[in-house]
Amino acid sequence: MRVLIAEDDLVSRHILQATLHKWGYEVVVCTDGTEAWQVLQGDAAPHVLILDWMMPGMDGVQICRKVREVPQPSPAYIILLTARERSQDIVAGLQAGADDYLTKPFDREELHARMQAGLRILELQSNLAERVKELEDALSRVRTLQGLLPMCPYCKKIRSDSNYWQQIENYVSAHSDAQFSHGVCPQCYEKIVKPQIEELYPHWKKSS
Repeated sequence: MRVLIAEDDLVSRHILQATLHKWGYEVVVCTDGTEAWQVLQGDAAPHVLILDWMMPGMDGVQICRKVREVPQPSPAYIILLTARERSQDIVAGLQAGADDYLTKPFDREELHARMQAGLRILELQSNLAERVKELEDALSRVRTLQGLLPMCPYCKKIRSDSNYWQQIENYVSAHSDAQFSHGVCPQCYEKIVKPQIEELYPHWKKSS
């Protein structure tokens, strides 16, 4: 799992990087918000972001807002680092798009727990996205006819919603993915087709 760190303080940045490396994460390190935003515009951008609130260029809250402005099939999980402890500041960060926060200086065990919670959420989102795609694919392949279909008992035509009568195969083709080929059943052959052939070709009747 790739994790992006955006932290302008050298000591905090090194501690974060070393800690995440120790836990087995691949770390992308940025020294300010502008650099972090450039990384997030590239291909294969990390899905876990640890952003310092106060940074040169763009701060962490600004990045949160910009990330959330663009809907993504796999949304990033954002942890905001802040020295602010007032509840209104924390609420402002979460409202900007952060999923979680840590106060500085952060506790490593707390960071570990919040990272694990983030990974669980990302896994659930990924599984949900896969199921939604499977459902959309299934719905695109399956179209069903439902309800009562008015049918003429004599000619077997179907009445559409616009009160237009049409052949049953035309109606079904227009409302499903079914396609028709034509053949003659044995009963219709004996009752309809064979008499017509005998009438047109009387010698055929004698030979048969």
